[in-house]
Amino acid sequence: LFQFEGRKYCEHDFQMLFAPCCHQCGEFIIGRVIKAMNNSWHPECFRCDLCQEVLADIGFVKNAGRHLCRPCHNREKARGLGKYICQKCHAIIDEQPLIFKNDPYHPDHFNCANCGKELTADARELKGELYCLPCHDKMGVPICGACRRPIEGRVVNAMGKQWHVEHFVCAKCEKPFLGHRHYERKGLAYCETHYNQLFGDVCFHCNRVIEGDVVSALNKAWCVNCFACSTCNTKLTLKNKFVEFDMKPVCKKCYEKFPLELKKRLKKLAETLGRK
Repeated sequence: LFQFEGRKYCEHDFQMLFAPCCHQCGEFIIGRVIKAMNNSWHPECFRCDLCQEVLADIGFVKNAGRHLCRPCHNREKARGLGKYICQKCHAIIDEQPLIFKNDPYHPDHFNCANCGKELTADARELKGELYCLPCHDKMGVPICGACRRPIEGRVVNAMGKQWHVEHFVCAKCEKPFLGHRHYERKGLAYCETHYNQLFGDVCFHCNRVIEGDVVSALNKAWCVNCFACSTCNTKLTLKNKFVEFDMKPVCKKCYEKFPLELKKRLKKLAETLGRK
C-alpha cells in the first residue's frame, strides 16, 4: 500500500494519481525523480543526448535543446569555434594545442621527460615521450620539414631540409615521390607530370608540353623530334644550318631552291632584325 496525505492507495491507483511519467521510457516513476528540461525522468533514463552517459549524478548542460554531459558540450562548443578540446581535462584549448599521439592537449598538462620543465606547444615527441624544444634539439633528431615532428625512421634529404618519406610530396597532387625524381620551383617540389603542366615549355609545332630536352630556336621552344625543316621534314639540330621562313625553320638545301627574289627579301629581313 501507498499512503499520501493520510489516505491509503493501492500501487496502481497511486501511480495513476500521483506518480510522474518518465519522459524517456513513458513508465511511472517510483522513487527518485530527476526533474530537468521541463520533464521528469528515471535517474537511469536521463542520459547525454550524444554519448548516452547517465547524467543523474554528474550534472548536464543545455545545448541547442539537448541535454549534454560537460565533455560533449565542450566538444560541440569547440567545433563551433573551430578549436580543439583537450583530451585530458576536456576543456576548450584557446591557444595553440600540443599534439601528442595524434590527440590535442593543453601543453601545461605535461613536463619535459628530460629536464622536468612545464611544456609549451612547441614541445617535441620522441619514442612516446615529450621533450621541451632545447632538450630535444640536443638529441640531434631530424625534424620533418612538413609536419615539424621528429623523424625516427627513413629520412628524405631534399631542398635543404629533411622529411618523412610520406610527407615529401608534390605540391600539386600531394602524392609522395617515394624515391622518384622531383622538380623544384620557388621552394616547392613537383612531380614531373605537374611540373610540366604548370611550368613546362610548349612545343611550337605540336603544342604539347615538352618532356625531356628542349630545342630553343627562332625565339621558340621545340620538341627534339618536332624541330625539322618545314618544307622537307628533315630533322634538324642547332648544329645544322637553317633559316627562318614563316616563323619556321627551313634547311639549307630547301632554302637554295627558293626563288632568288624570295631569298633576297629573307636576307634583307634578317639583316634588319639583326640591326635591331
